[in-house]
Amino acid sequence: MTITRPDDEHVEAPAAPPPLGRNRNYNILWSSQLFSELGFELAMIGIPLLIIAHSGSPLQMGLASSVLAAVKMLAALPAGVVADRWNRRRVMLVCEGLRALCMGSLALALALGHYSFWHVMVVIVLEGVLGSVFEPAEHAAVPQVVPEAQLPAALARNAARPFVATLVGPAAAGFLFTVHPLSPFLTTAVMLALSFGALIMLRLPPRRAPAPGPASAAGTGPRPGTGGSAENSGGIMVGVRWILGNPVIRDTMVWMMAVNLVFNALLVIILVLSGEDDVDPGEMGMMMAFLGAGGLLGALCASKLYEALRPRVLVLGFAVVATGATALMAVVPTGLALGALLGVAGFLAPPANTAVMAYQLTVAPDELRGRLSSVAAFCSGGAGALGPLAGGLLMTWGGEGRTAVLVCAGAFAAVAAVSMLSPSLRRFPSVLEPLDD
Repeated sequence: MTITRPDDEHVEAPAAPPPLGRNRNYNILWSSQLFSELGFELAMIGIPLLIIAHSGSPLQMGLASSVLAAVKMLAALPAGVVADRWNRRRVMLVCEGLRALCMGSLALALALGHYSFWHVMVVIVLEGVLGSVFEPAEHAAVPQVVPEAQLPAALARNAARPFVATLVGPAAAGFLFTVHPLSPFLTTAVMLALSFGALIMLRLPPRRAPAPGPASAAGTGPRPGTGGSAENSGGIMVGVRWILGNPVIRDTMVWMMAVNLVFNALLVIILVLSGEDDVDPGEMGMMMAFLGAGGLLGALCASKLYEALRPRVLVLGFAVVATGATALMAVVPTGLALGALLGVAGFLAPPANTAVMAYQLTVAPDELRGRLSSVAAFCSGGAGALGPLAGGLLMTWGGEGRTAVLVCAGAFAAVAAVSMLSPSLRRFPSVLEPLDD
């Protein structure tokens, strides 16, 4: 009889996770959201064109834009609770299915020759609500299908999607509208239907039931799965308290809101300044294309930069680079040179956001990830609404446009200085290293 000692037994090492390119569920989720974002861009350009074609009313255009922004902000916070308490795949399927029906109804009405501004407004409201509910469910689903070590690379790839949609969507919407006014909305409905079809094939692994304990709600536990169940986690305020109780998460939220506010103000100032200098509309479009190209290039490089540089370098470096680029915008001529500087400023935004989001989603317990995403969306939406207003006020009351650009450079410098003084941002950890004491 042969006796096998325990230490002689062959123990197989766990199989390495497949690369992202062969991760079926991640690729389905990524493709679905790409269809969704392309459709959104088509609709958001098509709706103003539709209003102009039928009424030409600036009031109606402004009302449509303001209502969409307001609805998205109001829906953002409860949407996180939905993403944490309900099956996330089902939430995404319901949202995409209803969005496709809404856009299809608008295309059908136009095909029958029935245009109504109030029909457009209903579609806008539903788009705002459903899009806001979809977003935290999709964000919270990413860590379910991607191993923790691959999460930064996955988020970097996700960051490229909006830039692709922004580069392709507006031009495609304009072309489709010239073919027929219903074309952008019919195409959007098809895109959302494709997104729905992709999500049908998505298989999310079961969400792990966390061990009982107060860590999740209190924000003291650094790793996922350390708090109470989703059913007992309460409403959005549990997520807010968790964020406020975690210094790194709290400070990165403030950083994201400040950066978005200043950048949105800067864009309005640049556009107004270019108009005052009689920059050709085509050249203004190229300026914005430089920004999109810079962001897309940054998104494509985000994973490599995350591996090569410490996350704190990306977070602090973005504000420093944005300060220098914005200061140069105050002295270079408007036009392509200024657009190139916008591209430089936008290049580091995706890598910095990748570092921040990777840490946030890894540290947050699964039962709070939806609420974390919804609070981030609410803060970003607030910055997106206040930034253009701040830019307009600077141009109205601040005198010369170059001075307003310098004010934005000073604001970025303030963000950089505060970030360097903040212990949690100055020593911002990666997803796999603890925060230094």
